[in-house]
This record gives sequence, structure tokens and C-alpha cells, in this order.
Amino acid sequence: MSATSITEVSPQTQVRRFHVRMAGLFLLIAFGGFYPTYWAKVAEGSFHQPPIVHIHGMLLFAWTLLYFLQTALVASGRTPAHRAWGMVGVSLFSVLVCVIVVTKVSLMRIDEVRGFGLETKRFSAVAFGALPLMIGLFVAAIANVRRPEVHKRLMFVLMAGMMTPAAARVFLTFLAPPGAAANGPPPPFVSIPPATIGVLCVIGAMVYDWRTRGRPHAVYVYGVLLLIAQPIAAVMMANTDWWLAVAASIERLGG
Repeated sequence: MSATSITEVSPQTQVRRFHVRMAGLFLLIAFGGFYPTYWAKVAEGSFHQPPIVHIHGMLLFAWTLLYFLQTALVASGRTPAHRAWGMVGVSLFSVLVCVIVVTKVSLMRIDEVRGFGLETKRFSAVAFGALPLMIGLFVAAIANVRRPEVHKRLMFVLMAGMMTPAAARVFLTFLAPPGAAANGPPPPFVSIPPATIGVLCVIGAMVYDWRTRGRPHAVYVYGVLLLIAQPIAAVMMANTDWWLAVAASIERLGG
């Protein structure tokens, strides 16, 4: 047997390694993005928010870690372990969605007391507008667990979309004017530039598909369109009377 055949890596192994590397990138974005506004402030004792915000942060980071673990398990050929941990993922995601809602409602009520009621209702369209897409992608991924090529790409698109909040913290840290945080929630349109990070991740996966299988998978094509359309739709609905009424109803859930 030649040295070339011994060291040759199969296309399937290369694809699995690609997903592990991308999961590592998501982990880096999730941790690095929140470092200046959360991790660093927690470490120095200057982060003052309700306990639910800490729970929210821990669950989101745990979810990103689990995604990395799952891709690593598949890459190492431990598919049964991947499936077993998948049940943990279903539970974790379900709790995560509930905590996202509770956290957002809590912060909306705090902003209301601070005198930023209208601003917080408008900006809430960003978070609540993203939830249906998150849930839809996750449900579709679970429904396709026996179709791994579809399942893994749906999960990839989901994770790419979930990078927006972390990327937004970087934008706010380096691009927001001094003292902007004291002026309440930002206008909804500021969520669009950070959303391009997730879009670029999916485009990168499409390019990789093109190189390895001759064409991008349909999941990536539709997924990138959804990731582009969702924040734009959220911005468009944020200033409508019907959304402000919906947001007010949601806010009262915390009363």
C-alpha cells in the first residue's frame, strides 16, 4: 500500500472536519462577541442585570458547546453517542426558547421603568421576530434526523442565525457612540449588519458544497435567503402599530 493511499482523507471525513471547524468558529464568535459586554464585566463584578440574564447566557453558551460536541462526535465516528446527546439537545433547546422569551420580557419591563417603553417595544421585534425562524429550523432538523445531509445543514443554518446577538455586541462595543447604552435600546435597523455574519457563514458553507459536491445544497440556498429576509422583515414590522400592540401584550406577561 502506498503512502498516498494511507494518508489520503476521504471526502466524507473532510466534510465532517469542515463542520467541526465551523462549530469552533461559532464557539469563538459566541464567547468572543459577549466578552466585552458580559464575560469581562462579570469577571470584574460590574455586570448588573437580573439573574435571568445569567441563566440566558449560560444556556446559550451551553447550546453552542453542545453543537461543537455533536459535530466532533460525528467527525470521530461516534454517531450513536451523537444521537444520544441529541435528546439532550432537544430538551436544552426547548428550555432555551422559553428562557429567551422570559429574559426579553424582563428587560422590556426594566426599559419601560427607565422611560424607554416605545424604544424597547420596537427593538423587541428583533428578538421575537427571530424566534419563529429558530424554532422552524430546529423542528425541521429534528424531523430530518434520518437524512443526515439535510439535518446537519439545517442545524448549521440555525447556528449561523444564532450568531447575530454575539456579533451585535462587537458592533455595539466598537461602533456605537459613547454613552449609547444610556439612551435605551437601539433602533431595530442596527440588527441588520450583525446578521450578515451568519449569512456569510452560510455562504462559506455553500462555497464549500460547491467545491466538494458540485453545487450548494438546497438547505443552504433557502437558509441563506431566510437569514437575509428575517432581520429585514423584523425591522419593517418594528414600527407598525400592530407590532407595538403585540409587544405591549407580551410585556404584560411579566406583570
